Amino acid sequence: MDIVSEQDRERRRRELDSQDRDHAEGEREKRRQNRGFVQVYPKGFDRVRALMDSYPLAAKVYLFLAEHIEEGTGSVVVSQQLLAEEMGVTTRSIRTVTSYLDKVGAVVRIKLGGAAIYAYCLDPNEIWKSFDGHKRYAAFRTRTLARKQDNADIRRKLKLMLHGNDAADIPDD
Repeated sequence: MDIVSEQDRERRRRELDSQDRDHAEGEREKRRQNRGFVQVYPKGFDRVRALMDSYPLAAKVYLFLAEHIEEGTGSVVVSQQLLAEEMGVTTRSIRTVTSYLDKVGAVVRIKLGGAAIYAYCLDPNEIWKSFDGHKRYAAFRTRTLARKQDNADIRRKLKLMLHGNDAADIPDD
């Protein structure tokens, strides 16, 4: 017959209380992180409404990209073939629609290598998937490395996305 002292019972109770507190804190942290959520700001809703009115396929692609952006960077890397399959259209349609999204400043599209694979960066003031404090790590707020001939165009697109028509007044780095 085991005899458990009062001290042993008290020690065990404290251990269980501590485990309960740790578990509760862990659960609170998980909820705080908004796992599985993509935040859409008023500017993002405006973007989606405008795309729906002007080019419904562009709205569909934009929302697909928004749904799949990488947490903390605001970007997603995807092939045009995969986008075409997901949207039920041809790769030619995807080339046209993603070019349009880039042109209107909904995304910054950066070609990766020779394949039809692009990194699509979304404006964190429209769509975001992390804590607000992490926006400084958004893909288009960091240094972008590219071939010299591409770099000026990418820099111009990023400035337009971040600063709109005022980008012309901002000097190059």
